[in-house]
Amino acid sequence: MEKPRVLFVQQEITPYLKESHMGLIGRHLPQGIQEKGKEIRTFMPRFGSINERRNQLHEVIRLSGMNLVINDTDHPLIIKVASIQAARMQIYFIDNEDFFQRKYTLADKTGKYAPDNDERAIFFARGVIETVKKLGWAPDIVHCNGWFTSLMPLYLKVAMKENPMFSDTKVIYSIYNDGFPGSLKPELYKKLQGKDIKAEHLALYQEPTFINISKAAIDYADGVIFGHQDIDAEVEQYARKSDKPLLEYQSMDTYIDAFNDFYDEVLINESVVSE
Repeated sequence: MEKPRVLFVQQEITPYLKESHMGLIGRHLPQGIQEKGKEIRTFMPRFGSINERRNQLHEVIRLSGMNLVINDTDHPLIIKVASIQAARMQIYFIDNEDFFQRKYTLADKTGKYAPDNDERAIFFARGVIETVKKLGWAPDIVHCNGWFTSLMPLYLKVAMKENPMFSDTKVIYSIYNDGFPGSLKPELYKKLQGKDIKAEHLALYQEPTFINISKAAIDYADGVIFGHQDIDAEVEQYARKSDKPLLEYQSMDTYIDAFNDFYDEVLINESVVSE
């Protein structure tokens, strides 16, 4: 029997960014799941605050070189990789000069969020999908962590629905306390439309607040995890009413076992995802 394949799509991973609750999960969860007998791949954005030399990132030429068109503009996709030797795992980084050269992650030193975070999130989600296609590695589970990964469920369940690499993939979305003020650019709605993604898929993106993009991620996910004990009350209530398989917040002592069992539960759950 083949090992189940789990693709981790992370907003943060320690030690590449300043240590955080989400970053520690990004570091230890893939290792723990690998040790439980599943095959893994892990992706994160190559934020400009990551020290490439210290962390020994290098470009993977065979995976780089594609252009992704967002809002009629070409953006070259660059893939870098680093190894966490103690965990025997590689981290793939999605990079692009336009989106990931600035020396911060999602907000600058003053706390002002980048005005192009909408396009950065689009680029990241599509970059992960295109790279996984190039790797020829069809995941059974895609686990998305953090709002910056929240477009993955939409792309996988709508745009990639007919692609044999992803047609049976289950998507899990973890909700954290990483909300942002205000809204992403309202043009996000138009930037997401495409050959397969139509207006009827995008109602919640017309006002892309943290709450609305979280709700949309829940709509297109096959399972939901409360990744933090303190999450937005409206998003929590929406998830509870969604009838999706749901895993409550787990302590840092028990979460790897609980997540692994939850993956197995979602893999055998044939619930229909809303479209």
